[in-house]
Amino acid sequence: MTTNVRALASQVLTPLLKNKGSLNTQMAALERRCPEKDRGLLRELCYGTMRYHPQLNAILKRLQNHPFKYRDIDIKAVALIGLYQLIHTRVPSHAAINESVDACKKLDKAPAGKLINALLRRFQREREAIEADLEQELSYRFNHPEWMIAKLQNNWPDHWQQIINANNLQAPLTLRINALRTDRESYLTQLNVVTEAEPTRFSPQGIRLSQSLNVETLPGYRVGAFSVQDEAAQLSAGLLDLQPGQRVLDACAAPGGKLCHILEAGKGLSQVDAVELEEKRAERITENLSRLGLKANLHIADAATQTWWDGQAYDRILLDAPCSATGVIRRNPDIKYLRQGEDIHQLSQLQADILQNCWAMLKPGGKLLYATCSIFPQENERLIKRFMTQTEDARHLPINAEWGIEREYGRQLFPQENGHDGFYYALLEKVAQA
Repeated sequence: MTTNVRALASQVLTPLLKNKGSLNTQMAALERRCPEKDRGLLRELCYGTMRYHPQLNAILKRLQNHPFKYRDIDIKAVALIGLYQLIHTRVPSHAAINESVDACKKLDKAPAGKLINALLRRFQREREAIEADLEQELSYRFNHPEWMIAKLQNNWPDHWQQIINANNLQAPLTLRINALRTDRESYLTQLNVVTEAEPTRFSPQGIRLSQSLNVETLPGYRVGAFSVQDEAAQLSAGLLDLQPGQRVLDACAAPGGKLCHILEAGKGLSQVDAVELEEKRAERITENLSRLGLKANLHIADAATQTWWDGQAYDRILLDAPCSATGVIRRNPDIKYLRQGEDIHQLSQLQADILQNCWAMLKPGGKLLYATCSIFPQENERLIKRFMTQTEDARHLPINAEWGIEREYGRQLFPQENGHDGFYYALLEKVAQA
């Protein structure tokens, strides 16, 4: 039986629209049911629909007489996917509409096909008037939830529109070469035989590709010549100032990109420990270590506790704290839908707890690098400022760099078109007390 890709896309998105799971996890679970030749289309429909969800949902509300019932959220997903095709893809209109109607049959809801057909055809007829009218709504105009727009305007009055514009784009595919296996110049030569690529500006190990593709087809993937990692995340290993003989901890380590970079960059480290709370996410760490031929001590544990710790203090700690992920919306567009304003306060409390716990495991003279992929100061510089005022043996080390913008504490990066994601770093040193 042929697969209706729109029906499968609806099954990917339905749990998200019910506030369950994430786009990445749902895609991983269902993508294997899609013929390989159609997987690119499936990803386009799912990620594209969630990228433009604020706009698409605003349009759908104008087209409806009554909202969809909870049991029919899968049909709502079909409608959103249909609108996405009509507005943002080159799929012929008749094909987008017909396939959407057919998707209802595949979902065992054939009668809903009439509604989908009517909604999409009405949009075609009234598109100009609907879009003009919706320009008055902030969430439609900027394609972000209103709470996020307001928070960005308040936190970053000079940068908020740049951040929003970048969030609405698709992120570039960026690699980090494994310096133990190759060097950037040599690998670029191999890569440019296959696709166009260029070195990143700020990371000496980074390579940015001109197009997205299956990285498993690239030279050296199986033997660990590179990893997929955004340029902003690649900056962490250099900031840690790794030296031979050091004990290093990567707290909150999944999926393992920064951990592997530490192991690639740190010559003669005496011990590298990694902590990850979720066993499923820890599997990704193990997979990455194996492919790259690296080793670390992996603990399935809570970084806010010390039950797993052997009591020997660390010279370096990387704390890539759980956060709102608002700096990586380009890669995870469902964040716009799933994240709520009240989440930020709860996350900042968790971040403070983990930071306090990790600080207790740091040697006097040691350094802790606090990192998030958030663009909100509440999770970043304000949290660090509060920690500094409460911690006598903490010293802030300014980061002198060409990237990002300097803050009172740390440096903040914003997502860049054809560049890095949004990220925050603060480097702290533990002062030996008399």
